[in-house]
Amino acid sequence: MMHFMATTLLLVIYLSYISLGLPDTLLGAAWPALRLDLGASLDMAGIVSFVVSLGTVVSSLLSSRMIRRFGTGRIAFFSVLSTALALLGFSCSGSFAWLLVMAVPLGLGAGAVDAGLNNFVALHYKAWHMNFLHCFWGIGAMSGPLIMSFWLSQGSQWRLGYRTVAILQFFLVALLGLSLPLWKRLEHGAAGAEDLPVQREIGNLAALKLPGVKTALAAFFCYCSLEIATGLWSSSYLVECRGVPADDAAMFTSIFYGGIALGRLLSGALTRRLNNRTLIRAGQAGCAAGALLMLLPLPLPANVCGLLLFGLGCAPLYPAMLQETPSRFGAEVSQTVMGLQMAVAYFGSTVMPPLLGFAAQRTTIAVFPWFLLAAVGLMFLFCEKLNRFLARRAEKRPDPASSAETVDNSRQL
Repeated sequence: MMHFMATTLLLVIYLSYISLGLPDTLLGAAWPALRLDLGASLDMAGIVSFVVSLGTVVSSLLSSRMIRRFGTGRIAFFSVLSTALALLGFSCSGSFAWLLVMAVPLGLGAGAVDAGLNNFVALHYKAWHMNFLHCFWGIGAMSGPLIMSFWLSQGSQWRLGYRTVAILQFFLVALLGLSLPLWKRLEHGAAGAEDLPVQREIGNLAALKLPGVKTALAAFFCYCSLEIATGLWSSSYLVECRGVPADDAAMFTSIFYGGIALGRLLSGALTRRLNNRTLIRAGQAGCAAGALLMLLPLPLPANVCGLLLFGLGCAPLYPAMLQETPSRFGAEVSQTVMGLQMAVAYFGSTVMPPLLGFAAQRTTIAVFPWFLLAAVGLMFLFCEKLNRFLARRAEKRPDPASSAETVDNSRQL
């Protein structure tokens, strides 16, 4: 019976993560048409993205306290309800200022449900479930631009695109409401606290002083900067620099997220054959190749292939870097380091897309693929610097993480 409940709830969690990806990609797909209706400049999409990401950072920092008080199921329910209402508000927007108002609940809802679901799956399910969890985010992220592309092709109806996704979110709110008893029973009936790895009490400032942590944080900053920037600005790049119609550009943006979804499905299977460092290097190579295809003056199909290849390259990077945390820094402090990594990742997605928009407004959106190449190059340098440090540490003494306790998957569901 417990196994059946866990399987049912896992399906709900996967659907929830699809819903998490759906709104993440709507703004970039809709912006070329939306900004004309509201009289906004090109770079103002970065301001909306900044407000959404800032809300995500705040709710992520508060999520642990809220989950302890209310439980993961309730937080997921109210978070998705918040995003559904925000998307409905986007569809009714008559001014840029109203977009900024609706961006607040959209960001607050996204951060809490993201942190809550990742933590819940890590505690109650096996490791490969986490890989597929991020794959389902890619499915949602791919579906958002496709929905928006359909409505843009019907006469620039971006409002109906937002409204359609809002309706899908409300269906999920109802499903989460029905599943609340399952969340409570599984949290209290599954593995107890004694099954979890013992965490050493360490503050954020102390964790920052651990060898290699700052380098890892820099890599996370680079990754999330390039992923969010691609989702936000690829449509505008195709419209402004390649002359692609707005509805087609929105559809092509979905190819990027389709690459992430497909790539994470494949990398989840490859984790049994390849280690995380190999997957990270392969992903960085794919990102560099994809950015070059977008940069070079090639026919449009090559640019679209570049988006797909860039998505495939992005796919293993975030999950693999997260999974490396205990082996890099030790399981006993991994929770604190993980929190820092998530915070810095969100910070990267908060500040870099607006800065890219600022630069594009004052120069040209053609700087977009150059930005991607620079971010990939910096991420590669930071990852390799960390690998060299870990290799030197392993030569001096046994890796402390090699004997550290990890979650016993045999006790998970």
